[in-house]
Amino acid sequence: MIESDIIPNTFAELLREIRKKRPLIHHITNTVSINDCANITLSIGAAPVMAEASEEVEEMVAMADALVLNIGTLSRPQVESMLDAGRKSNALGIPVILDPVGAGATRMRTDSAKLLLDRLKISVLKGNAGEISVLAGEKGKVRGVDSHGVSGDTISIAKEFARKAGVIVAMTGATDIVSDGTHVLLIDNGHEMMGRLSGTGCMAASLTGAFVAVSSDYLISTAAALAAFGIAGERGAAITHGPYSFRTALMDEISALCPDDLIQRSRVRSV
Repeated sequence: MIESDIIPNTFAELLREIRKKRPLIHHITNTVSINDCANITLSIGAAPVMAEASEEVEEMVAMADALVLNIGTLSRPQVESMLDAGRKSNALGIPVILDPVGAGATRMRTDSAKLLLDRLKISVLKGNAGEISVLAGEKGKVRGVDSHGVSGDTISIAKEFARKAGVIVAMTGATDIVSDGTHVLLIDNGHEMMGRLSGTGCMAASLTGAFVAVSSDYLISTAAALAAFGIAGERGAAITHGPYSFRTALMDEISALCPDDLIQRSRVRSV
């Protein structure tokens, strides 16, 4: 078990590193949230690039510090570009974050997510409970891109799948679950308003890319990203009254986040 009381200090140091190094995060992502993903990356202090043309992805990712793959608006050419960029990232030791948006909703999404997991070395798999459960071979329900129920213990599903697949699994929800197959961290930060705005899951993947880019400890850096996002969500919800004003506040609060906020406001447990 990891000592929970020292984790927020590590979170704070990672935020300092992002602001100091300004890592480049290469995204191959979906058209619904691409602008929000770019802006949330900028707001945390990293630099985004959105490039999916097969003619340039290998060259572009070679300059990056992390690669974020998101299948939210999927196509066959996009999957091929993801494979090209992912193979190049693996060869160069660049971490790859996969967001299997809507896995379980259609065969194409499920098969594409499984293909990426099989062909690439994925560093972090970040999805909701339904998506992760489907990929783990458990009974999860996904409607569109939203989770609609999971049969079984979500902590056990995340931990066992992380162990079997050799990835960090980040299962997002009211309490976020992050596991490397041995350790499990639970992050209780966040607000229900985050579920009322399209693209927050995609933004969480972008933040994960930024934190993972500055640390070799992908378990802790993934948890730090989700805690940072949850804290910003709590603060943003306190000053807004609807989803679209919340969207603006969320960006502002990520930008205003400081290391002391992560030390004082992170709610993380090791189980």
